[in-house]
Amino acid sequence: MSKRIELDFSRKYDDLHAKKYLRKHRDGLARRLSDRRDKQLARQALALAGDPGLVLDLPCGAGRFWPVLAEKANRVIIGADNSASMVRTACQSQPANVVKRVQPLQTSAFAIDMPDNAVDSIFCMRLLHHVGKACDRAVLLREFHRVTRDSVIVSLWVDGNFKAWKRRRAESTRQQQGYQNRFVLPVTTAEAEFEEAGFRIQERLDFLPLYAMWRVYLLRKR
Repeated sequence: MSKRIELDFSRKYDDLHAKKYLRKHRDGLARRLSDRRDKQLARQALALAGDPGLVLDLPCGAGRFWPVLAEKANRVIIGADNSASMVRTACQSQPANVVKRVQPLQTSAFAIDMPDNAVDSIFCMRLLHHVGKACDRAVLLREFHRVTRDSVIVSLWVDGNFKAWKRRRAESTRQQQGYQNRFVLPVTTAEAEFEEAGFRIQERLDFLPLYAMWRVYLLRKR
């Protein structure tokens, strides 16, 4: 059996950090506007995916996108995260009428505790930019390909924009200290990895075209 993949940053998500993460996207005008744009892109991607009826939200974090996923009345939502604290915080903090629609699950995105072709779509926001090794991304994408029947919605940081250029310039002038847990991928690298894992790219949705690093991909299983 292969060694279990666990990203270093994920170990910090105890109950305290989970609650801090919940508050993170509510603090300040800039974060609230960013959160609003994230959810707008999520709705757009879900609509383009055909409004899938059974969705695995992995990692679900503190359930930030559960109200969006629950907007489709007959959608079944599986809210999963590697951190039991995150799942617990999500179930405690999101609206009760939303939580009752969600099936909670503790599992790793690198080894999903679900059978093949188990869901219509996998919804994966704000994880892939934490995965710096191509071999780890390959494991994750293969798991997604195994578990989804149809589509994957995934966000990550890509190059070819002002913020990526600015980040690269800053990194070139300072010495890397400690563990790096966020990575910008060249578009060509990311898209080649999607294809290699058995997906075709249906849509590319940019947070702010030519400015922001965030991009949402809608992938279809081949």
